[in-house]
Amino acid sequence: MVESMKKYMKVGLIHFMAYPQVIKGEGPIEETLKKILVDDYFDAVELTWIKDPAVRARVAKMLEVSHITAAYGGQPRMLTTGSNINDLDEAKRQANVASLKEGIDEAYEIGATGFAFLSGKYEEATKEQSYQALVKSTSELCEYAKSKGNMPVLLEVFDYDIDKKSIIGPVALAKRFAEEMTAKYDNFGLMVDLSHIPMIHETCMENLEPIKKYIKHAHMGNTVIKDPSLTAYGDTHPRFGFPGGENDVDELVEYLRVLIAIGFLDGVNRPIVSFEVKPWADEDPELVIANAKRVLNEAWARV
Repeated sequence: MVESMKKYMKVGLIHFMAYPQVIKGEGPIEETLKKILVDDYFDAVELTWIKDPAVRARVAKMLEVSHITAAYGGQPRMLTTGSNINDLDEAKRQANVASLKEGIDEAYEIGATGFAFLSGKYEEATKEQSYQALVKSTSELCEYAKSKGNMPVLLEVFDYDIDKKSIIGPVALAKRFAEEMTAKYDNFGLMVDLSHIPMIHETCMENLEPIKKYIKHAHMGNTVIKDPSLTAYGDTHPRFGFPGGENDVDELVEYLRVLIAIGFLDGVNRPIVSFEVKPWADEDPELVIANAKRVLNEAWARV
């Protein structure tokens, strides 16, 4: 592609993946965030919960001053605590939704432009009941977000049988869910992720084309799933080109081409497309981030 990628998307980075020591809402949040904010390669950053209100206030100011677009990932609130918003235990479902509502409050507090979450585990025998519980929970989140402003509420599509084992899930169910939610709520959308597509056992076109009307946000990353004995197996988001991994430059080229073909990257609206890359073991976050930028630069030149 001759035109700048900046015309088509806001290139983002997921702060709590690049610097996993902050994923529980504590740690060197401001110090690591500043490294992203001073790098003008990035037009967007995705943050998660920040437990200290004083730190949240300072982060909000940092985001404002740096003129960057921020989004809020509610996934760590769920994945680090075992939360499941389609839990068939009603008391647990309500508690898990309450936590995400707190996340929506934080998202508004830091000036985020979107709030993301994921569906939970399920049992095949009670799959429809879990689906209906998810509809109920998501409806509550959409209504709550709408009561405070116009923030989009985005469900990220995850694997259903390898690692996170989320009900959403395969594209057919993702489409059904999105159709049902958008019929009632204009602030609902889907988030897709290159690293999850191989885990869902679908090609990029199979995974993205049926839900193209509902995609509001995209991630770029890698996964290792060829063999459970391999290092970084599962939904661990290792760097591009990681040994045994599924995604590198070629796969990112295909992903970007499909996102353009389905109209998500239209050269007008500039949605957020973020790297979801995580240092493995003792890898340096700065090197992992540099890896991602080089891969995207090469991939975009070949789109």
